Amino acid sequence: MALNDAPLGKTSDYPDSYDPGLLFPVAREENRRRLGLDDGRWPWFGEDLWQAWEISWLRSSGVPEVAWAEIVFPAASPSIIESKSLKLYLNSLNQALYSSREQVAEVIAQDLSSACGGAVQVNLLSVDESGEAIGRPAGFELIDDEPVSDVVYEYSPGSLKAGKDIVTEQLCSHLLKSNCPVTGQPDWATLLVSYTGPKIDRAGLLRYVVSFRQKQDFHEHCVETVFTDLMSRCDPESLTVVARYTRRGGLDINPWRSTETGKDVGPRLIRQ
Repeated sequence: MALNDAPLGKTSDYPDSYDPGLLFPVAREENRRRLGLDDGRWPWFGEDLWQAWEISWLRSSGVPEVAWAEIVFPAASPSIIESKSLKLYLNSLNQALYSSREQVAEVIAQDLSSACGGAVQVNLLSVDESGEAIGRPAGFELIDDEPVSDVVYEYSPGSLKAGKDIVTEQLCSHLLKSNCPVTGQPDWATLLVSYTGPKIDRAGLLRYVVSFRQKQDFHEHCVETVFTDLMSRCDPESLTVVARYTRRGGLDINPWRSTETGKDVGPRLIRQ
C-alpha cells in the first residue's frame, strides 16, 4: 500500500466496532535503502517503544475500563505502523467486550504483530499507577548551550566531527525537531546519545541536531539516520541512540538503536 493511502492527514470516521483492518503498515525498507542498507542486515539492535495513553474497552459487566499501554515493536520488523491508523484501531476497541485486561493486551499484540510482520509486545497498565517523569536521565550531559555560530536548518550530516581522544560519554539534546512526511506537522523529541569512541565535537553534534528542523521523516527513520551518521562519521566503538518524542494524538513514539543488545529507552521524560 502507498503512503498516500494512509489515513494520516485525512478526515476519518472514528470506528464504533473492533476492526484490525484499520492498521496501516509502512515498510521500513525504503528509508534503509536511502541509508545505504539494502541487504536485509542492519548495523544495530533496537526497538520502537510506543506509549498509548487512550485505551478503553468494556468489561463483561458492560462498564468501561481505561488503561495506557507500552507497545514494543522490534526494529527488525519489516514495517512500522502509521500512527493515525494505530489510534483509529485502538479506538475500535472502545465498545468491544473483553473479560480481562490480559485478553485485551493479547488481542492488541496479535493484531499489531500480524500488521508489522514482527513479534510485538504489549503491556497494559492502570491509569491509577503513577510513574515519575524526569527532565533528563542521570549521567547525561546537555549540549544545547554549546556555542554554534553557523546554525543550519537543512539536514547536515557533515556537521558531525570527532577528535582523537577516546572517551565514554552520554549526551543529551532537547532540540530535536523533525516534521511528519505526510502532514508536515512538527514532531519534537529529546535525543540521547551514549557512546565509547573518539570524542564527538559537541558544537558539531548540536548543529547536526538542529539541522533536522525541516527534515521530513518518521520518528523511527530519524533515529536510524542519526545512528548511521554517527557510526560513519565519528567511528565509535559502541553507540546507542534514543529519541523520546512528545505525545501527539494520544501516542508517543520512542525508538532506540544500539550496537549492543539489552538497551532500552530509559525513563519517561517530562514532555511526555
